[in-house]
Amino acid sequence: MNPTLFLILGIAFVLAWIPLAVSLVRAYRRFRGVRLVVCPETISPETITLAAGHAAWTSVTSSADLRLDSCSRWPRDCPQNCLEQVESSPEGCLVRERLKNWWEESACARCAAPIGRLSWFRPRPGLLGPGRAVRRWSELTPETLPELLSTHRPLCAACVRRVGTRVAEGAGTAA
Repeated sequence: MNPTLFLILGIAFVLAWIPLAVSLVRAYRRFRGVRLVVCPETISPETITLAAGHAAWTSVTSSADLRLDSCSRWPRDCPQNCLEQVESSPEGCLVRERLKNWWEESACARCAAPIGRLSWFRPRPGLLGPGRAVRRWSELTPETLPELLSTHRPLCAACVRRVGTRVAEGAGTAA
C-alpha cells in the first residue's frame, strides 16, 4: 500500500477521536472539585469529592454514574445518599462556586468597594469576623465554610493586605 494512504488513514483515525476527548475533558472538569453537602444521616455539612474520571466516562455514553471518591465522614459506613444533592445541583454544591458567588455579589465590609470577579491571578479577598478578626483566604476550610459565611463579612483584597500589614506590625485586629 501507498505510504500516503497510511498517513491519511492515520490522521483520519486520530481526528475521529477528538470529539470524544473534548467531551471527556469537559465532563471531567464539571465533576472535579470539593463539594459541600448536608449529610442526610447526620444533618451536618460534609465535604465530598466525586470520582470525576468515572463520572466523566459514564456521562459520555449515558447519564453520569456518580460515586464518592472521598467524604469527610469516612471511614464510617455510608449509603452515599448525599449524591442526590449533587445530582440536583452539580454546580451549587461546589465550594469554589459558593465562594465565588458570595464574594462577587458583595461589597467590602471596611471600604464598601465591590469585591467583583475573582481571578486566580489577583490577590484573594478575606473575611472580617466577630471582634473584627481578619481571616485570610488560605485559612478557609470547606468544613467551616457555612458557619464562616453566616458570621463573617467580606473583605476586599486591598483591605486584607492593609490589615495584614498592620497585624504583622503588632496593631492587632482590623480597626
